[in-house]
Amino acid sequence: MSSYCVIPEGISNLYQFIAGLELNIVDSGYEALRSARISKVEINTEYGSSGSWKIFLNVQKNIPDSILAPAEKYLCSRCGLSKVAFVQQLGDLAAYLSQCWTEFVGQVSQDNPAVRHILLNASFSFDGEILSIETVGNLSAAIVADRGIDHTIKSFILREYGRICEIRFTNSGLAEIPDDCESSLMTPEYVEALSENSAPNKVRNNDSPVIFGRNIRNISDAGQQTISSIQDEVRNVVIVGQIMNLEGKELRSGRFLLTYDLIDNTDGISNKVFFDNEEQFKKVSAVIKNGLYVKVKGTVQFDKFSNELVLFTDSMCRVERVEREDTCETPRIELHAHTRMSTLDAVVSIKSLIKTAAKWGHPAVAITDHGVVQAFPEAHEEAIEAGIKIIYGMEGYLFDEDINQARHIVILARNNIGLRNLYRLVSISHLRYLHRTPRIPRAVLNEYREGLILGSACEAGELIQAIVNGAPDEHLLAIAGFYDYLEIQPIKNNEFLVRKGKIANQDGLRQINIKVCELAARLNKPVVATCDVHFLNPEDEIYRRILMAGQGFDDADNQPPLYFRTTQEMLEEFSYLGTQLAFQAVVENPRLINDMVESIKPIPDELYSPQIPGAEEEIKSMSYQNAEALYGSPLPAIVAERLEYELNSIINNGFAVLYLIAHKLVKKSMDDGYLVGSRGSVGSSFVATMTGITEVNPLPPHWRCPNCKNSEFITDGSYGGGFDLPDKVCSKCQTLMVKNGHNIPFAVFMGFHGDKVPDIDLNFSGDYQPVAHKYTEELFGKDNVFRAGTIATIAEKTAYGFVKNYCAEKGIVARNAHIDRLVAGCTGVKRTTGQHPGGIMVVPRDMDVHHFTPIQFPADDKNSSTITTHFDYHSISSRLVKLDILGHDDPTVIKMLEDLTGIDAKSLPFDDRETMSLFSSTEVLKLTAEQLGSTVGTFGIPEFGTKFVRQMLEDTKPKTFSELVRISGFSHGTDVWLNNAQDLIKSGTVRLSEAISTRDDIMVYLIHKGVEPQTAFKIMEGVRKGKGVKPDDVEKMRAKNVPEWYIESCQKIKYMFPKAHAVAYVMMAFRIAYCKVHYPLAFYASYFTVRATEFDAGLIIQGEGALRAKLLEFEQKGNAMTAKEKGLQTIVEMALEMYLRGYTFRRVDLYTSDATKFIIADDGLLPPLASLQGLGDAAAHNIAEARRKKPFSSLEDLRSRARISRAVIDILKEHGCLHDMDETDQIMLFA
Repeated sequence: MSSYCVIPEGISNLYQFIAGLELNIVDSGYEALRSARISKVEINTEYGSSGSWKIFLNVQKNIPDSILAPAEKYLCSRCGLSKVAFVQQLGDLAAYLSQCWTEFVGQVSQDNPAVRHILLNASFSFDGEILSIETVGNLSAAIVADRGIDHTIKSFILREYGRICEIRFTNSGLAEIPDDCESSLMTPEYVEALSENSAPNKVRNNDSPVIFGRNIRNISDAGQQTISSIQDEVRNVVIVGQIMNLEGKELRSGRFLLTYDLIDNTDGISNKVFFDNEEQFKKVSAVIKNGLYVKVKGTVQFDKFSNELVLFTDSMCRVERVEREDTCETPRIELHAHTRMSTLDAVVSIKSLIKTAAKWGHPAVAITDHGVVQAFPEAHEEAIEAGIKIIYGMEGYLFDEDINQARHIVILARNNIGLRNLYRLVSISHLRYLHRTPRIPRAVLNEYREGLILGSACEAGELIQAIVNGAPDEHLLAIAGFYDYLEIQPIKNNEFLVRKGKIANQDGLRQINIKVCELAARLNKPVVATCDVHFLNPEDEIYRRILMAGQGFDDADNQPPLYFRTTQEMLEEFSYLGTQLAFQAVVENPRLINDMVESIKPIPDELYSPQIPGAEEEIKSMSYQNAEALYGSPLPAIVAERLEYELNSIINNGFAVLYLIAHKLVKKSMDDGYLVGSRGSVGSSFVATMTGITEVNPLPPHWRCPNCKNSEFITDGSYGGGFDLPDKVCSKCQTLMVKNGHNIPFAVFMGFHGDKVPDIDLNFSGDYQPVAHKYTEELFGKDNVFRAGTIATIAEKTAYGFVKNYCAEKGIVARNAHIDRLVAGCTGVKRTTGQHPGGIMVVPRDMDVHHFTPIQFPADDKNSSTITTHFDYHSISSRLVKLDILGHDDPTVIKMLEDLTGIDAKSLPFDDRETMSLFSSTEVLKLTAEQLGSTVGTFGIPEFGTKFVRQMLEDTKPKTFSELVRISGFSHGTDVWLNNAQDLIKSGTVRLSEAISTRDDIMVYLIHKGVEPQTAFKIMEGVRKGKGVKPDDVEKMRAKNVPEWYIESCQKIKYMFPKAHAVAYVMMAFRIAYCKVHYPLAFYASYFTVRATEFDAGLIIQGEGALRAKLLEFEQKGNAMTAKEKGLQTIVEMALEMYLRGYTFRRVDLYTSDATKFIIADDGLLPPLASLQGLGDAAAHNIAEARRKKPFSSLEDLRSRARISRAVIDILKEHGCLHDMDETDQIMLFA
């Protein structure tokens, strides 16, 4: 470690030093920046070439973070540093105070005349650390103490000048202030301030409604405002709202800042609270949470950091939100409610709908989304927790002869038969009658009507439309007779009929409902009043308004009141029907329908695996047979015990068939010549290893003799993995022993008790993935295999686009807090459906898929050949077997390398020293770090080629395979490396081999420390899910002498990678790295072939100079690079490396270049036709196919036989591929 201190000579002005950085600076910030001088720079070279700088600034006024933070990032990027930190040192504060005391008093007195008068008449002195202020008289001293002026001044100096000063007030001991002077101080503003305000940031006891500051007086007395009314700077404002986006952080000055948004039904505003010490900060942070309703008081000021009005909070109290309640003795039941699963239409979450219904005492609620039933699984889970019954239904689209003339209908499932029939209707409507929406022919509905209850739906139903169109009674009775109950809704739901002139007025809307009641009475059918719920509360209509406007609806701003109403609200709404009839429609008849509906489970509770006779015995015998082939018979105790434990868990819980299916899939791929990589935790299972599902061996590190089967195991944790063991000759037969074992507990895969459904994820070659998918149909039958469906909802970024577009179109200027509130309300609404990239759901042969889920096309694409589950696969993954047959580049590259070199990738050593050196130096490539631009040679190596991971390698310099596994864990975790292991390693607290990397590390380490295994497992599970370690478990860890740094590291982690996954990835990566070292041209050929369409042959062929120029161009663009440019940047880096190693690229050739593969040619590579930018795979294949028959006689012949466009011809010409080929085959007779 080396540190240097540099005094700048050429550039001492900060403004000059960061020239080139674009900043949006307000005048005060510009002035502070221009006047700042660099006094010295401390340079720390502990981290190698990417060191750290600490830049000390002499400033006249504190420079805000909004300038320094981007300046730090800019200098890190520009100078190749890992860290830059600015330290501000104020100039002569004493001189400022003596010269500008009046100005200073004006800024800290907050326009309070009493405080201003006291400070202007006070004397002061400042020694650089303590500001002493001497006031006159006892009353002044009392006012200063009560108002907390010391805190105000201290905070102001720290915020504006970056200085931490102690503030001391003393009393001069002079005579009391005369009565007339005292009276002059007691202004109404002062009296209010003295009685109401407080020293900020005090935390009250937990049983007090005060969170900090003082209790805020009665809301009406304090002048509570709506947030939307705050349009300018104002003092002593009181607002009530809900907390969102709560964040806390420590500032450079050592103070702490809590920021949050406060929202009410009208608007939102950002809030800030400053704390002097960590204890105060932590106490308040422990009390306030997102979602809490509070009353706050403070000052609204324009904030230069956020560039908008912000409320600086003085006091905060808890409040109870006044919410609507249902107080009727006999509450109603809602039979028509939409959730966010109604595509881009409803904004009420499943949870909030069910929770509200339960809170109101409603015995049940119906879920009736448009054309889908995708809310059912979540509704079932939420209903169990809330203790309420769900009526499972759907608002469908019914048609007779003309599919264009569909009308709405509500379909409720009465019982399990009805549920299956509902699922069949969903499947049929999605697969056969998809016409913008999934539609149901009346004949098909009648075929599957058993177990269903049909309702006439809303104004879009055929009954109300017939009434609006003036149909005669006999026709209306015929329509109504089809339904089991008739539906009416609040008149304002249908007010658009008045706007369109179809109905004269609101009384006409009431007459429609009265007519429905008359029809129901004549047919002796129940009439039910529903809300047609699309949002929960009246004020939530804004979210639906925004979504509809985003879809182009002209009437988006005319939102009907489609909110969830209480019984009282509905009885009042339908009072025009008379008390008795209104009560029947609102309360009695919905309850009658509810009584007809049985309690139903939309999906089974248990797992239904496909049956393969003899699977248990086959897995068991295969496991023992292969284990004995490796370790001998009888098996060593450590092997036998692990195998027996796993097999008991697998077989007794019915999971043997899952293992056998995975075995068959992997064996099929291996037999066809394609290696398979494992994902997730399947490598934690030794049975998976012995059945050929994974290459990862989870036993402790060990040697085994391939000849006599002798073995030796290392169980003391002294080696991170078997590949790290030194070579050893068998003590019995003198044969060189095989090294293996990565010490991974089985519990990580199937739980501590071995009863968790195993999730076996496999990485097949992308080329082979379709074959593997087809093979599942052979194994289980085409009608029993479906792609795993997904549901895509509006993400936060998309919702932000909806909100910003709406505000722009309406000319609304909204504060950030209000935008965030609207974004949150729009987030989570279903947009479309899709499919898992490799997930296959398998239905047992003796069962119908509709026992579990309807089926559909992904994204409602009726031209698709793929059929997916209607439910999101997560909701049924523990009910049906899910096979993850994923496509991946690594197995494809391995196959290419085997074909190009003739090697067997499975036989490559994992302790090859030259290959290992690639991860810590460039020496084996015969290149310098300066030539390559990196001190490691892992460009192009999966898992280790990105800039982020290369930096990790440079920081840690791994020397063993197990350390590579740790780095893979670091790179895939969240808060595992950054601000955690990285700091611990750099500070020398731990070595690379000791830092927490993967989830398994925790369990293994704690068991070695003596922690009880089940406790170790529980701690591991909590940490890997980002929940930290519970206090009682912390004490158990301390009791076993687990160091504090380890406990603190656990508390920071948000997500952890499984070790088995990391091992599998590194095994693949190491094989590819081996070929980079020992078979370089084969490595580059396979690398570029996988990325042929990203390759730019025209650029790459220009050589080293052009490539370096291109990389410089990319570097200057920085974050402005497009995704395509980022892909090309990696290609250019690899091509440059290949040139530097002495290899070349040939020009693309019309006849000798392959369509899509790079070919090894002498000392270089011949790029494929597809590597010409703009040509494409299809044209490349067409050219290759045509040239096999005979050479091209002319451009006309080429274009005709290869079926390519004139644009492709131009590309070939541009790159010199056509060799002066004639335009046509015609003979020129005269020239």
